[in-house]
Amino acid sequence: MGKLQYISIMYNLLFHFLLQIIERNANPEKLLLSYLRKGLHLSGTKYGCGIGGCGACTVMISTYEPTSKKIMHYPANSCLLPICLLHGSAVTTVEGVGSTKTRVHPIQERLAKCHGSQCGFCTPGMVMSMYALLRNHPDPSMEQITAALDGNLCRCTGYRPIIDTYKSFAGEAACCQLRGTGQCCLDKEEDVCSSSDKGNQMHSGLCNPEEFQPVDPTQEFIFPPELMRMAQEQQKRTLVFHGERTTWISPSNLRELLELKAMYPKAPLVVGNTSVGLEMKLDGVHHPVIIHPTRIPDLHVVSNTNNGLVIGAACSLAQLRDILMKVVPELPEEKTKIFRALLQQLKTLAGEQIRSLASLGGHIVSRGSTWDLNPVLAVGNSVLSLVSKDGTRQIPLNDQFLAGYGNADLKPKEIIVSVLIPYSKKDDFVSAFRQAERRKNAASVVNAGMRVLFKPNTDIIMDLNILYGGIGPTTVSARKSCQRLIGRQWNEQMLDEACKLVLGEISLSPSAPGGKVEYRRTLLVSFLFRFYLEVLYGLNKMYPAKYPDLSKKNLSALGTFHSEAPQGMQTYQDVDPAQPPQDPVGRPIMHQSGVKHATGEAVYCNDIRAVAEELFLAVVTSPRAHAKIV
Repeated sequence: MGKLQYISIMYNLLFHFLLQIIERNANPEKLLLSYLRKGLHLSGTKYGCGIGGCGACTVMISTYEPTSKKIMHYPANSCLLPICLLHGSAVTTVEGVGSTKTRVHPIQERLAKCHGSQCGFCTPGMVMSMYALLRNHPDPSMEQITAALDGNLCRCTGYRPIIDTYKSFAGEAACCQLRGTGQCCLDKEEDVCSSSDKGNQMHSGLCNPEEFQPVDPTQEFIFPPELMRMAQEQQKRTLVFHGERTTWISPSNLRELLELKAMYPKAPLVVGNTSVGLEMKLDGVHHPVIIHPTRIPDLHVVSNTNNGLVIGAACSLAQLRDILMKVVPELPEEKTKIFRALLQQLKTLAGEQIRSLASLGGHIVSRGSTWDLNPVLAVGNSVLSLVSKDGTRQIPLNDQFLAGYGNADLKPKEIIVSVLIPYSKKDDFVSAFRQAERRKNAASVVNAGMRVLFKPNTDIIMDLNILYGGIGPTTVSARKSCQRLIGRQWNEQMLDEACKLVLGEISLSPSAPGGKVEYRRTLLVSFLFRFYLEVLYGLNKMYPAKYPDLSKKNLSALGTFHSEAPQGMQTYQDVDPAQPPQDPVGRPIMHQSGVKHATGEAVYCNDIRAVAEELFLAVVTSPRAHAKIV
């Protein structure tokens, strides 16, 4: 028997063994992170925040799509993933990427050698985010690399060495402003760059990129063939998982889904569990039945129509971003204004792990006040296609729907099948705004969607729509203010009146949840002023002879944040050439635990296994003063 044949047989035996274990443990209330750490003792996946915000628990999920016959890889927060959601999927943890006992993966090696870990707690999550990216894009751009790390927080390393490490995977020169010249920005510094290929390698000189082992995609684990067969066989079978308090049902077609929704009208539809999962974990919300519709092809439709782009409700936000990025260059610019506004929000919305799980339909129907896409979809006159056992209908995704008004809402037995995002028009102007505590992976303090439609070839307002999120419990509309401004010219007098009207219509109580009342009120008019300037700039581009250029002062307000990869540099003083090689003082030495950080083998306090009959002691305060202990 050959070695490869032996490995294949052992792999299949191990696969069947693990599959049986997972099926026995597919409790709807059990999350993947807990199962990995406590059930399988794979402690490389760390427990950080527990709510999908830090990325320490990142794993790679691989699924096979029977309709497209494609294998999809994406990063995910295991702290939010119920095990039953992963039936038929392959899960790769940091232990499966590489280890010191077998082979350290180039991602792990480079992160350790380039000083990308300090305490190392976040490092396995960083490795998994980059690993998932390289499985999908072996030759990624720097924009893709930085986006892949959006959902990974590091408290001590400072990101510079992490970004420097992963620049070595980029297929483009990412050193500095001198792209395309073959020069390194640090050529002016003495003895700083150690690489002969300085255009796309390290800047700091603390590691030698020429020593790195290359990435070889042929050495990665393949998607198990057994799972492909299972996906095809179970495509027509309803999956049911019973827990102590919750039953999880995954129908295989739209008819079954509608029957389930009619039977359990209060049951939520869960695709990525990023919203319902948080409610259950943080607020103690209990759902006796949860319906998981992700296997239904009707909810994944993507099509171009005469009116706009139709996106299935189960498409993830990452898929929506990729679809829009593909469509925008292919269409006339005047048709893509709503798409570009959505893309602007998608680039900073949450992290890649959440974007890969959260669905468009879930984002819409949960109607969170700080959900950045809803105001843009609403001002863009998007339309929801609804289905129930009673038939189909379409409703506008507008301010009344987002406020949850009964006459404009879903009925208990209805589901969202798809969303029509219309094309914009020549005299349309659409903008999206958000302000958060940090640019990426943070809920917005205030967000907004604004759209104005002018009478053809004029600056007379024919239609105006302004929606704000983060101001109240739901997205709010400045509907009355917009109505009063219709028919006005787009000038400073209109702007002054608009600001007064908006501040008068949208009130914010001094004791509003979240505080920052004056700051949020300021953002209302700041966004409006920015929109006013953006529209003036657009009118000038369309009709340069009719509308004057903006002043330098006003143009300065339109500048966008620098979106290129973060640039950093670390210099150090070389040691005396006469210093003995064995003398480490002054030399850049790799963190002695760096490789174990990157492979997940470093053991932290919470990774130490409990022993038999072990007891834990914790200090607690009494809820009653001067009470006697009975």
